[in-house]
Amino acid sequence: MIYLDSSATSFYRPPQVGEAVSRAINSIGNASRGVHEASLIGGRIVFETRQSLAELFHAEGPEQVAFTANATESLNMAIKGILNPGDRAVTTVMEHNSVLRPLYEMEKVGVSLQIIGTDASGRLDMASLEKAIGSGIKALFCTHASNLTGNVNDIRRIGRWCREKKVLFVVDASQTAGIFPIDMEKDCIDILCFTGHKGLMGPQGTGGICLGKGISIRPLVTGGSGIHTFDKEHPSCMPEALEAGTLNGHGIAGLKAAIEYILDTGIELIREKEQKLAKAFYEQVREIPGIRIYGDFSDENRVAIVSLNLGDEDSGEVSDWLSQNYNICTRAGGHCAPLMHKAFGTVEQGMVRFSFSGFNSMEDVSAAVNALKEF
Repeated sequence: MIYLDSSATSFYRPPQVGEAVSRAINSIGNASRGVHEASLIGGRIVFETRQSLAELFHAEGPEQVAFTANATESLNMAIKGILNPGDRAVTTVMEHNSVLRPLYEMEKVGVSLQIIGTDASGRLDMASLEKAIGSGIKALFCTHASNLTGNVNDIRRIGRWCREKKVLFVVDASQTAGIFPIDMEKDCIDILCFTGHKGLMGPQGTGGICLGKGISIRPLVTGGSGIHTFDKEHPSCMPEALEAGTLNGHGIAGLKAAIEYILDTGIELIREKEQKLAKAFYEQVREIPGIRIYGDFSDENRVAIVSLNLGDEDSGEVSDWLSQNYNICTRAGGHCAPLMHKAFGTVEQGMVRFSFSGFNSMEDVSAAVNALKEF
C-alpha cells in the first residue's frame, strides 16, 4: 500500500508511538484521580505532554494546554466559548467545517459573521482581511493552512493586526502543528486549536487547545475534574476548566512519544522532506494532459498537499481507481471545505487530494505519477 492521505490522518508514525500506547494501556491509571502509583504514572505522562506541547507552540506554560479529542472539539470550545449574541466575528472561505458549522450555529443566536475570500489560486485576500479586522470585531477564526490547497497563511502578520485592534485571534493548526513553526507569543495567537493525529503523528482521539494568558472561555462540557468536588460550578482554573471527565491517557502517552520524536528530529527537517516529495509530484503530474491542479505553487512554503482533477472525471471515481488498481490511498470529494470548492467551481466534481508524509519516498511519488498517466 502507498499511503498518500496524511492530511486526513497519519498512517506512518514513529514506532515509539505505538510502543508508548501499549505501555500505557498496561501501566497507567486515571491521571490526577488518586495518589497510587498507577494514577501518578498517568499524571506524569499527561503533565509531561503538556510541557512538550507548550515548548512546541511556545505557549505561556503547560497549564495553558488542555486536551481534547480532536481539533473539531477544540474549535467548538473556542467558538462557543467566547462568542455571545451581538458579537461580530470574522473568518475565511479557507476554513474547514469544524470552524464553519459552529460559526453558522452562532449566527442563529445573533452573532454577526463576515467571511473573507481568496484569489483565483486560493490565496487569502489579505487586504480585505486587514480591513475587516477593526473596531467592534470580537474574534477572527483563521486556519493556518488550507486542507484543500496546502496554501499557508501568514499568521504572524494576521496576529499582529489582531493584537493592534484588540481582536481575539483563534488559529486552526490542524494541518500545520508539528510541521510548521508556531509561536503563540510572536504570532500573537490568543487561542490555538490542534489535533494530535495529523502532523503531530499521534494517535487518533487526541488533540488540544492552548490559551494565552488572561484568556478564558466557557467550557463546552462540565462535570468531573478531579478537583473542587463540592463546588456546584466547574473549576475555572486551567487546564481543568476545559477538561471535564477522564482524559485519553493512553492516547496522550502516544502523543507524548510523537512530540518527542518531532522535537528530537526537528520540524524543519520533517517539513523539508514532505515539501520535497510534494514538489516532485507536482512537477511531474502538471505535465499530464487534462490535469488541473489547485493552489498556489509559486510559494514553496506550503503544506505537502497536491489537489487535482483529471479532466471532467469525478474525483471519487479517480480516487477509487487508484485504490483498486494500484493500492494508492488518496482522498476525494469535498474535504469538509465547502466554501473553497464553491470558489474553485468544484462542488460537483470535488478534487483528488494527494498529501505526503516524511515517511513516504520518491518511489511512492513515481508510482502515483505513473498511475495517473495510465488513467
